[in-house]
Amino acid sequence: MSATPVNNRDYLWDYREKALAVLEKARLEKGLSYEEIAKKLEVSKVWLASTFKGQQFVPADYTEKLATILGLSIADVRVLQEHPYKGNVDPILYRLHEVFDTYGPAIKAIIHEKFGDGNGIMSAIDFSVDVEKVEDPKGDRVVITFNGKFLPYSCKGKYPW
Repeated sequence: MSATPVNNRDYLWDYREKALAVLEKARLEKGLSYEEIAKKLEVSKVWLASTFKGQQFVPADYTEKLATILGLSIADVRVLQEHPYKGNVDPILYRLHEVFDTYGPAIKAIIHEKFGDGNGIMSAIDFSVDVEKVEDPKGDRVVITFNGKFLPYSCKGKYPW
């Protein structure tokens, strides 16, 4: 994180770091190991340690028990109920990278076919994205729709532009 936050994620990380530091301080002041707390919560010690590092979503019933164990308020542990942003290792974001690594060249080729010579790009400014859940007997489906304006390159001047 930069010294001066330049985007919302920087503020978010700062907020999470401070909130997680409160949890860690309480754990140390109580003289409890991750393993001891994990046994009281009936969870894996590694999973629990990962929550203290901000890498897990923790359901409300566990955060309430954790607050009691650490002698903290519900507000102090509420940060654990937020779905963490895990950067490049976030499972959902990684799957999206994987999808575009696998299908990106094919999508690009089809865009070129459908838009004449295809000499352009899809706008990410004149753009919308939607996510829907479609129920399926084999398992619910995630449907992601990208809707971006096609922007042809200007092709002004002498080739190559």
